[in-house]
Amino acid sequence: MDYADFFTAQLDALRDDGNYRIFADLERRRGAFPKALNRGDGTQRDVTIWCSNDYLGMGQHPDVLAAMHAAIDKVGAGAGGTRNISGTTHHHVLLERELADLHDKEAALLFTSGYVSNWAALGTLASRIPDCLVLSDALNHASMIEGIRHSRAQCQVWRHNDVAHLEQLLAAQPLDRPKLIAFESVYSMDGDIAPIKEICGLADKYNAMTYLDEVHAVGLYGPTGGGVAQERGLMDRITVIEGTLGKAYGVVGGYIAASAVLCDFLRSFASGFIFTTALPPSVAAGAAASVRHLKQSTSERAAHQTRVAQVRARLDSAGIPHTPNDSHIIPVMVGDPVKCKYLSDILLRDHGIYIQPINYPTVPKGTERLRITPSPVHSQADIDHLIGALETLWAQCELARIPMAAQ
Repeated sequence: MDYADFFTAQLDALRDDGNYRIFADLERRRGAFPKALNRGDGTQRDVTIWCSNDYLGMGQHPDVLAAMHAAIDKVGAGAGGTRNISGTTHHHVLLERELADLHDKEAALLFTSGYVSNWAALGTLASRIPDCLVLSDALNHASMIEGIRHSRAQCQVWRHNDVAHLEQLLAAQPLDRPKLIAFESVYSMDGDIAPIKEICGLADKYNAMTYLDEVHAVGLYGPTGGGVAQERGLMDRITVIEGTLGKAYGVVGGYIAASAVLCDFLRSFASGFIFTTALPPSVAAGAAASVRHLKQSTSERAAHQTRVAQVRARLDSAGIPHTPNDSHIIPVMVGDPVKCKYLSDILLRDHGIYIQPINYPTVPKGTERLRITPSPVHSQADIDHLIGALETLWAQCELARIPMAAQ
């Protein structure tokens, strides 16, 4: 085999299908997010980012930056290796305490990313619990799917958010068989929210554990940012809550919060924890500062919800099709990979607006979209500019609009 030819052919196929991904070279401006500098083709331009998962702009918050600077000045850059070999830095201990408190759980365990926390936690639980059956929502994130696959446990996929189908699968199993229901609160591409209460009811009825991915909800929902389960008063009914520090908290890292014995079990058996270099202490300090701030402050969440509502209303007025949901994620539907990338390219080139196209395999073919994530740091002028640019492009490309009467 000519390996280079194989790689080239595979990449060419992606390009032909309109699914080849180009990463924009962006330099965020401290204190000015969502503004950034975009470099490419020997030029540079000012842009406004409209698709970041730094949902509240906490990656630029003075408390977070001050905590990270202070940690670097006090303890240096790295953690020195794995926590198993090099020891746990005090900043990791403090962060895990904050996270356990956030979710009203006995303990929390920190991982290097949300992907790793899902992969390691689900993979370890499902593989080491004898005869464990995993019931996985059809739209679960790739990290959850990979963790379940890695476990080699039996897995049954239930139709997305379909509790009747979930119950059908549960009822077919012996009551005493170990079962783990894995699902998300806010699904990142469509922005819909799981029926958490109903799923917990089924878990109680059929003697199953629950594993809830709250990565797109922590920091954003609930009185202290504990997520949708906190907002709905359901945290005590969830066995494992998984979250990230790389989205609303603005830094990087993943975690699970659960009982002390379950966290100790994963600490002791999860290879994705044991054999991975720990996050730098400065990152843990910054994340802890972000979590603490959003526990006390509600202004960011309130402003965020206001901005989301404003953008939705303006899209409706312009007839730009977007998927309705109860979350902060606004999928503007295009339905064609080539058009979706073209719209993204023109928005960046001619309007200084950065929105990455979302194409297959992230979403099914035919559902390509521009995923917009308003933040409290987007101004009214930013919204005006975004809607004006989309209206112009929708007219230029002769894309379908939704009449006001149909909205």
